[in-house]
Amino acid sequence: MIDQLESAFNFHQQAVSLRQARHEVLAANIANADTPNYKARDIDFASELKKAVGGTQSAANNTGGGLTLARTASNHIAGEGPAWRGAGSADLLYRIPDQPSLDGNTVDMDRERTHFADNAVRYQVGLTMLNSRIQGLKNAMQPE
Repeated sequence: MIDQLESAFNFHQQAVSLRQARHEVLAANIANADTPNYKARDIDFASELKKAVGGTQSAANNTGGGLTLARTASNHIAGEGPAWRGAGSADLLYRIPDQPSLDGNTVDMDRERTHFADNAVRYQVGLTMLNSRIQGLKNAMQPE
């Protein structure tokens, strides 16, 4: 039963976590817009989501790669947390600037603001979809 619930929420959970990690990277780019020699970074969302979902499923099938949960009694079921850990394990890519500045900074504020707003909207959509999934399961479990 727990495995079915985990698989029902896994994709949306990983997508929201990755959106949050990308938000942090984009915010760092905006914060360092005037820092000399700062190189703008980003996350390839599609490939990182594929790795995150695939990595978690393989970690559930064979132990290793995830956070091992402590058991307080020998009768408890052994468990393992997801293997993916947010922006810390995401491959950060460098942006190629359209027009590099003289001080070596590659942050384009217009592009960063656009990506930031787009990511915020998609994060909100992910939360809405996750919430609707939870509500649907709650409604299915409640008697009428």
